[in-house]
Amino acid sequence: MPSIVAPVLSTTHSLPVVGIRRGPYLGRMTILCRDCITTYETGTRCPACRSPRKIAHPELFDLTIAHMDCDAFYASVEKRDNPDLADKPVIIGGGRRGVVSTACYVARIKGVKSAMPMFQALKLCPEAVIVKPRMDAYVEASRAIRAMMNDLTPVVEPLSLDEAFMDLSGTARLHGAPPAVMLAKLIKRMKDEVGLTGSIGLSHNKFLAKVASDLDKPRGFSVIGAAETTEFLRPKPVRLIWGIGPVAQENLNKAGIRTFDDLLRWDRRDLHDRFGDMGERLYSLARGEDGRRISVSTPVKGISNETTFHDDTNDPDILDGHIWRMAEKVSARAKAKDIAGRVVTLKLKTSKHKSITRRLSLQTPTQLADTIYRTAKGLYDQTGDLGPYRLLGVGISQLTSAQDADKTHDLLDSDAGKRAKAEEAADSIREKFGQDAIIKGRALR
Repeated sequence: MPSIVAPVLSTTHSLPVVGIRRGPYLGRMTILCRDCITTYETGTRCPACRSPRKIAHPELFDLTIAHMDCDAFYASVEKRDNPDLADKPVIIGGGRRGVVSTACYVARIKGVKSAMPMFQALKLCPEAVIVKPRMDAYVEASRAIRAMMNDLTPVVEPLSLDEAFMDLSGTARLHGAPPAVMLAKLIKRMKDEVGLTGSIGLSHNKFLAKVASDLDKPRGFSVIGAAETTEFLRPKPVRLIWGIGPVAQENLNKAGIRTFDDLLRWDRRDLHDRFGDMGERLYSLARGEDGRRISVSTPVKGISNETTFHDDTNDPDILDGHIWRMAEKVSARAKAKDIAGRVVTLKLKTSKHKSITRRLSLQTPTQLADTIYRTAKGLYDQTGDLGPYRLLGVGISQLTSAQDADKTHDLLDSDAGKRAKAEEAADSIREKFGQDAIIKGRALR
């Protein structure tokens, strides 16, 4: 079976038809129109709708492991909800002291990246429109897309609000079509019903499916087949491996490992001796092997939010305002997932890069912003004068169902119950009139 080089893995342009064959589905060919979902045998354009957007691959109808990644998710939701932003560079994040949560592709062309300090992003793209995150809107969109994925298969493993793995093994009989066709329908349905786009990676394991989904963003559909795996990976940089950060990359570079081809020259024992358990994983991934199953029950271990300041600060008002905003974001995510946390965590990093972490276990789990804020603020007050600080974070852990959350309040705080009811009322108003309908004074600090 001939292998197909990377340009044929995705098809935003007309492509030659290479290695076309019939799969196990009688009458279904391995060319698939991504716009009208027609399957056909030959031609540079779809015979039904004349679209050049097609996908052609010898294993297209045989592969079942997929990764779907929404395209610039937060920014796309903002552009969907505000058409005036459609052609403008959009950055999701805080003020000049914050960092970039995400950016649309127009801003990314200018060099803006996630986690980049906002002041640096604005130097690269001064014309960008800065939009504060609206977690409720993102959660709502994520839920709609997740429901669509669950319609395809019960085996969905979310990684975040905007991406997930899917195992579509055995679903062809249920849907009367192979996984590739159903995935193309998923992307079309996302656009038609939610107004958002995504990119699909289809392969024979999780590692390669995630690699494939990044090959042709945005609006991509890329395939890495079993027959071409080794040849596809050989020239690629090892940074394609999910989890290889700057430190790991530096250690690999010191060992002379920059590409998968470099990895293939090492035997298993030497990799293990040099890198420990990571070496075992590198040995397998270098050969395109990944035995991990897609898990539908991967637990969420915690919910957190943090920011890195442009200028180190010890200003109590500024820090207090950030603690409140982070508590609100953590609370919103917990409420969206219908979970609560028993432990509140405060994270600080000083100007000298010393990390400080403080935790407090609560009597009852909470998802209330007020409780999270007051607990985190108390932890900050107990820390003492160790600043100035360059980073601040707030989170909850030891997560549980929200069913038993916030059942009791501090007996020494007679107003706790009133504040809880006020927060519930505020949530109802925001749900009806928007996130900015009610803003607490401390959030403006």
